[in-house]
Amino acid sequence: MSLASHFQDSFGLSFELFPPKTDAGLTSLFEHVSCLDAFSPSFYTCTYGAGGSTQGKTLEILKTVKQKFHRPVASHLTCVGATVDQLRTYLQSALDGGIDHLVALRGDPPQGQEAFQAVDGGLHYANELVSLIRSEFPQFGVAVAGYPEVHQEAPDAETDLQNLKRKVDAGADIVVTQLFYENQDFYSFQDRYHQIGITRPLVPGLLPVTNLAQIQRITSLCKAKLPQAFVDRLAEKDDADWQFKVGVEFAIAQVEDLLAHGIPGIHFYVLNKSQATARILEAVDLPTSP
Repeated sequence: MSLASHFQDSFGLSFELFPPKTDAGLTSLFEHVSCLDAFSPSFYTCTYGAGGSTQGKTLEILKTVKQKFHRPVASHLTCVGATVDQLRTYLQSALDGGIDHLVALRGDPPQGQEAFQAVDGGLHYANELVSLIRSEFPQFGVAVAGYPEVHQEAPDAETDLQNLKRKVDAGADIVVTQLFYENQDFYSFQDRYHQIGITRPLVPGLLPVTNLAQIQRITSLCKAKLPQAFVDRLAEKDDADWQFKVGVEFAIAQVEDLLAHGIPGIHFYVLNKSQATARILEAVDLPTSP
């Protein structure tokens, strides 16, 4: 099944993982994946560490997930710190390992570097990475990132959208958004997305909130907004169970509203946990077709 067809022939559901740092974390990861798999996801994705530091572990996790759960899997791939030849080597390893899809990203600047800089012999933009994949490894499905609140390095929303269109025109199958908490931002972005002529499935990416300090740290890094009323509600009690409850309730309402607006699927950033996402999916009625 092609990557786009997950969101065109049925309602797409995907979960994003990351490589744990310890063996105990790896054991825990697969326990949580077992819980998530009960919801019959379309595929799983897995990130890798800064500068490609955990690429090997990413591929091993994805191969294990595919073998154990018989679901398609997608590896993240960025331009950071890699020459085109190194990207080709990784792409061949992913292909040999049975990886089905890729999430093609430029990648964030390494720690201590203010702006992204391509290495000699490397790529500067995500659309170049998509073009490389399409021309030399056409077997992969390709997802790219979209930004409802505008990429933090873009000078304005129109420039950001034109950059996204270049990625899609290069051959991306779907667009998955960065996390957001104001659905109206997504709907406005979706309108402009269609107006500019992009027809590929636009999939909202959601990160359920379970801890106020954690989500404030995450959103400060990616410049996503947290509604003040939501922050105030989370802050009413400095209690983990309370913040989990409030975060899940907010996410359920957010998903129900998105479903009412006919989204083609959802991508959950699960942070290697299952409890919050499972509660949300148990509470909502996902469609079986778009």
